[in-house]
Amino acid sequence: MALFDTLQADLNAARKAQDKARVLVLGTIFSDAKNRKIELRRDLTDDEVVDVLRKGIKRRRESIELYSGKRDDLADKERAEVAVLEAYLPAAVDPEELRAAVRAAIAGGAMQIGAVMGKVLPQFKGRAEGSTINAIAREELSRQG
Repeated sequence: MALFDTLQADLNAARKAQDKARVLVLGTIFSDAKNRKIELRRDLTDDEVVDVLRKGIKRRRESIELYSGKRDDLADKERAEVAVLEAYLPAAVDPEELRAAVRAAIAGGAMQIGAVMGKVLPQFKGRAEGSTINAIAREELSRQG
């Protein structure tokens, strides 16, 4: 079953169960995915749905940072939404696998952060966050210098 269809089925199940919090988060993300589908004028691949999920998670994490310390109730709500969305993501890549790819890119002559990211990011598209790769790349580049 495609990830898009899984989202739709889970949204319908949450509606039937009257789980308002889950309906809200899944409804929002399903709507984002549907808009992306309309924009591309074709069915979405699982990787494209994962991109939509990652953007939703990123937005919520930014909100958590804004709320923390001031509105802990809203920050907790956003954390719960992140947990729901992360369940739909594929298994995360082992940091050592990322580190090996970053080292290979540096050994291949990429000495700037942009060049390293350009080589490594496409290899892990949809499976690892850019911020994680960036942190590892910066750490490895600082060891080179």
